[in-house]
Amino acid sequence: MNYFLYRLDTPRPTFPADMTPAEGKLMQEHAAYWRGLMDKGMVVAFGPVADPKRFYGIAIIRLQDASDPGDLCANDPVIRADAGFNFEVHPMPSVVLPEHRA
Repeated sequence: MNYFLYRLDTPRPTFPADMTPAEGKLMQEHAAYWRGLMDKGMVVAFGPVADPKRFYGIAIIRLQDASDPGDLCANDPVIRADAGFNFEVHPMPSVVLPEHRA
C-alpha cells in the first residue's frame, strides 16, 4: 500500500465563516465524496484543520501501488466545480498504523 497526504486549500482565508449557500452545497458533496472513498478503504481519515492562519482540509489516502492519488483529488467535487479551491497531494514514505505498532 502507498499513503498520501491530500491538502485542500479554501478559496479565501475567511472560509468557512463566510461560506455561501452554493459553497455549502459543494462542501456537502465534498464530504460525501471522501466518505465514499473511505467506505472503499481508500481513505484512512479526512477533515478540516483549524489552523489559526487559515482553515484547510486534509485526507490520508491509502492506495494500491499502481493507483494515482491525483485522479482522486482532481475528482473532488469542490475541485471539479472550479470554485477557487486548490489541492496538493504528497507521498508519505513511512506510515505508522495502529495494527503495526510493537
